[in-house]
Amino acid sequence: MAFPAVVVESAPMIQLQMLTLQRGRNRLLEKVDLTLFSGQKVGIIGANGSGKSSFFQLLLGHLHPDEGDLQMPPLRIAHMAQEVAALDRTALDYVLDGDQYWRAIQTRMAEAEAQDQHHDLGTLHADYEAIDGYTAVARAQRLLHGLGFAAQDYQRQVADFSGGWRIRLNLAQALMCPSDLLLLDEPTNHLDLDATLWLEQWLGAYDGTLLLISHDRDFLDRVVSHIAHFEQQSIQLYRGNYSAFELLRADRLSQQQSAFQKQQVRIAEIEQFVRRFKAKATKAKQAQSRVKELERMERIAPAHVDSPFTFSFADVGRMSDPLVTLDQACLGYNPDLPLLGPLSLGLHPEMRIGLLGANGAGKSTLIKSLVGEIALLSGRRQQGENLRVGYFAQHQLEALDLEASPLLHIQRISPKASEQQIRDFLGGFDFYGDAALERVAMFSGGEKARLALALITWQKPNLLLLDEPTNHLDLEVRHALTMALQSFPGALVLVSHDRHLLRNCVDQFLLVSDGKATLFDGDLDDYSRWLAERERQISDREARVNDAAEGRGESALDRKERKRIEAEKRSRLSPLRKQVATLEKELEAVQAILSGVEAQLADASIYEADHKAQLKQLLEQQGNATQRAEQLEEQWLEALEELEELSA
Repeated sequence: MAFPAVVVESAPMIQLQMLTLQRGRNRLLEKVDLTLFSGQKVGIIGANGSGKSSFFQLLLGHLHPDEGDLQMPPLRIAHMAQEVAALDRTALDYVLDGDQYWRAIQTRMAEAEAQDQHHDLGTLHADYEAIDGYTAVARAQRLLHGLGFAAQDYQRQVADFSGGWRIRLNLAQALMCPSDLLLLDEPTNHLDLDATLWLEQWLGAYDGTLLLISHDRDFLDRVVSHIAHFEQQSIQLYRGNYSAFELLRADRLSQQQSAFQKQQVRIAEIEQFVRRFKAKATKAKQAQSRVKELERMERIAPAHVDSPFTFSFADVGRMSDPLVTLDQACLGYNPDLPLLGPLSLGLHPEMRIGLLGANGAGKSTLIKSLVGEIALLSGRRQQGENLRVGYFAQHQLEALDLEASPLLHIQRISPKASEQQIRDFLGGFDFYGDAALERVAMFSGGEKARLALALITWQKPNLLLLDEPTNHLDLEVRHALTMALQSFPGALVLVSHDRHLLRNCVDQFLLVSDGKATLFDGDLDDYSRWLAERERQISDREARVNDAAEGRGESALDRKERKRIEAEKRSRLSPLRKQVATLEKELEAVQAILSGVEAQLADASIYEADHKAQLKQLLEQQGNATQRAEQLEEQWLEALEELEELSA
């Protein structure tokens, strides 16, 4: 049996040549040239509607260029489906379906066995072993576990899962598929932080070519090596991660703006000359020459760097202190089996708390209990006299009236507000003109999320409880939200897988785990290490249980052999654990240097002409530190993967 071809590393993989792509009347790409190479990991960014998802459809062959060419060799392409069809499959079978080649051999083996075709069966078994077929189920289970599914979920029907969990199944199925090219469209949208951190490590070890659409800047920073920016019907490719892209693009736009201004001066001079001398016979020839110069001139676009989203939280007025308290509260839905508690928690003005913990640990339950959406199982909830809550739930978009407009949504809240006042407010969320009057049913997920945030902001809350508010939001809106939250004068409780948002908007973390909500003494990097250690401890406990179960029925000779193997395993694990710890410390040191450099680069004065030499030195330091951090992280991931394999 022939195996699918594997693309040679570093060969050109995807080439767009003068390619134009149009959807209906909307021209997405205009005469674009782009070359991507095998093994690159490319972050695809750009405003919603700029053509990112259509680009994926083009690569999958579902769309075709209107002009120009797309050149690709034969590839094994894996992509994350947006719909789930096989609702009658178990979760495990659904994920295994991702490896169609494995499924095909499995089917042929069953047919050969049924027909006693022993010669074919031997060949098929060899093929099956060559593709690691005997480990497929274990690999699928690891994917499900990493994405937050419990062991009891593996045999549940796909139809039993909610929409967000079905999208996780689609992601697992895409990762299960052996591929040369992996296309992922917003894979973290329905993940919690734990699953996002796991996916980040998985993609770091992926050895194919990755194209990743994402609005999560921290995720992009840790996964990709290039950024492809979709803007103004073109694609600009940048080397480096998202943070590097921001600096490079700012420099390019600065140069572009300068060139644009010079060109505008030249155009004005030419037009003035033509107006003055076109009618004069002695100057007519020169005037015509100037006209031709204008016609030949390739116009430089002005640099559009300002975000269309500018909103802030209004003065919250009088605030109670505390705003809300939980006293010896048990939280959950079953009085006989509380999910959290008993716990006591008081929220005071200007507190900014981020909630950490695995999916299902109780983060959303805690927020709903603080809101008062669900009653306490026991204990007491008390709120201040001046409490005004702004609550963004995970399923907040479903509460919008699909038949109403953004304007009508706010008029229902504030009937006395003038239409112009509401329009001015909605403009900060990019609902201008007719968009403010359009039915919500016509909106994209990102537009609905913007409207939900607008409704919360309009009500001038002094306590914000936000549960995954960034799903469906693009980078520009996330940036505007981050800036608004930084200046919010009330109290904030935030659940998010967007680490950039957490890092910039909260100053303390609560860890929701094992039925408790306790102060977490550390930052997000510490939490990542805590997760890895917790996973190791769980694996060790499972191994001890398995060993004990096996040991009860083994002979003295078998027990001696098992102990010898275990000792050998420990001797191999010890240096690996030391290597992982050493690499972690070195990586932390390099990241500290990188953070210091980036803090200096964040100072606007560094880009002044007088600091040109210092800027050059800082950019060089940043490049060296980034490269070293990437090398260390790759070594750390390899060592960690080897450690996990030996520990399994």
